[in-house]
Amino acid sequence: MIRSLLLSLIATTLLPAQDGFFPLFNGKDLTGWDGNPELWSVEDGCITGKTTGPEQLAYNQFLIWRGGTVKNFELRVKVKQSGNNTGIQYRSKELPENGKWSIGGYQCDIHPSAPNNAMVYEERGRGIICQNGQGVVIDPEAKRWLASEHDTVKVDIAEWHEYTIIAQGNHLIHKIDGQVTIDLLDFEEKARSLEGLLAFQIHRGPAMTVQIKDIMLKTLPDGGLIDFEKSPIPSDAQIIEAKAPKAKGKGKAKAAK
Repeated sequence: MIRSLLLSLIATTLLPAQDGFFPLFNGKDLTGWDGNPELWSVEDGCITGKTTGPEQLAYNQFLIWRGGTVKNFELRVKVKQSGNNTGIQYRSKELPENGKWSIGGYQCDIHPSAPNNAMVYEERGRGIICQNGQGVVIDPEAKRWLASEHDTVKVDIAEWHEYTIIAQGNHLIHKIDGQVTIDLLDFEEKARSLEGLLAFQIHRGPAMTVQIKDIMLKTLPDGGLIDFEKSPIPSDAQIIEAKAPKAKGKGKAKAAK
């Protein structure tokens, strides 16, 4: 209830809803958002994040939406970036022990490597979970199964593209320009998250610039949790070798024979 009220309050200060979607950015300033002012600003009507080089940040930082939390939702965002990589955090949590504006949880990665672009990466958690071109099932024992494969969606991230995240229960879908990149069923109850914060990443390391606009959020009905016993893993599925978080950006997960 509080989440819905906060969303409604912020939406009334912006633009009318469109097909159930509410804008989260007014195109003028960072009202409703919280991040390091040395990194984040508004330029040319876009949320803009910039770093100057490897020595600037000791850890990844985030611009956090303070309008509430997201649970079941569809998010559409237009993003372009150059240098390093960025991402959209969702159902995430703050980690003040790591430093201010530190976030952990599900991320729709925005990455120059096509297999990693719009994949599911878990910041400060399970690392690479499901790459572009994969349908993955994580079973209750934390084993990851490659349930399906499709063509990798390839785009130039230096140009504007629309990223979509659909989260309903333990079923997650990412898209680029309307094309599905990943389909994930997460049955690992101890590790998954069903509700949390929304944020945008600025990555430590090489200098980078990210610009973000047209941030549209639609709240979906509660529920939708899929029962593992009623959603069997395909008989031809293969186990994916789990990659440590430090492996982000180093290539495609390998399926065991």
